[in-house]
Amino acid sequence: MNYIHKLLDEVEKAGTIIIHRHERPDPDALGSQLGLKEILTQAYPDKTVYAVGETEPSLSFLGEMDDILDDVYDGALVIVCDTANTDRISDKRYKNGATLIKIDHHPNEEPYGDIVWVDTNASSTSEMIVMLLDAAKERGLDLNSEAALLLYAGIVGDTGRFRYNNTTPQTMQLTSRLIEAGFDQNQFYSQLHKRDLKITRLEGYVLQHFEIVDGMVGVMKLTKEVMEQFDVTSSESSQLVNCFSDVEGLRTWVFFVEDDEKIRVRLRSRGPVINTIAQEHQGGGHPMAAGASAYSWEETDEVIQKLVLACKNEKSV
Repeated sequence: MNYIHKLLDEVEKAGTIIIHRHERPDPDALGSQLGLKEILTQAYPDKTVYAVGETEPSLSFLGEMDDILDDVYDGALVIVCDTANTDRISDKRYKNGATLIKIDHHPNEEPYGDIVWVDTNASSTSEMIVMLLDAAKERGLDLNSEAALLLYAGIVGDTGRFRYNNTTPQTMQLTSRLIEAGFDQNQFYSQLHKRDLKITRLEGYVLQHFEIVDGMVGVMKLTKEVMEQFDVTSSESSQLVNCFSDVEGLRTWVFFVEDDEKIRVRLRSRGPVINTIAQEHQGGGHPMAAGASAYSWEETDEVIQKLVLACKNEKSV
């Protein structure tokens, strides 16, 4: 809790607070960023709080980003949520503030910032923001329904709707606090699972064309041509990363998505540790969910073979 109180001391001193998160945001990145913004705005009406970064259209129902000028960073407190590495921070002006704070639940591969609060036992950075609330009751921080919905979205996203093994008793206890704050869960899930027709059509393509290697590793390669055929962006395709995950026998699965300059690698696992493989290919993440980059289709084949080996090593233990 010492990190939390140091963080809150900086918040109370700051007149301007700018909150960042990682590029290509998922629900936890946006939920923790916008949830924290809502909490601080409510608690400190005399302060100016911004949330910055690129827009993710599929998650626009969670909120919008602020467009701010460079000079706003002068003397500002900058907080980065849910981002293990500085390379992945959306909006590189994060370095221009007076003080930098990192709040994250990924392995602390790069401990950047003046204050680093990392908790790898938390299911999500959104869960950590609820923990922050619990530790700061005496400072006047409270939870309204809007912040509750945002943090709920983040926890739901990173726990796979409470199905992944990072869902702990603490996760459920803190989530109950969010539900008590009151928001429309049905409306939230309706928005979260809403898909464009083009994504649904691409899902059909993926289900027809994914491969299984050695009976344990699911593989899907989406080329630029396929993405153009379905008029889907690399970011939008991330909605489908788990669409064949329930196939019997799969221990790991991977999506390769060809982008402008590289091939994005999305790794998932039901047992074998995969973030070490991601780290070998300019990436990182959680033991069971990670991302990386490849620069040729030959390199993607290397990733597949490493996944096969990880599955075989798991069986031999």
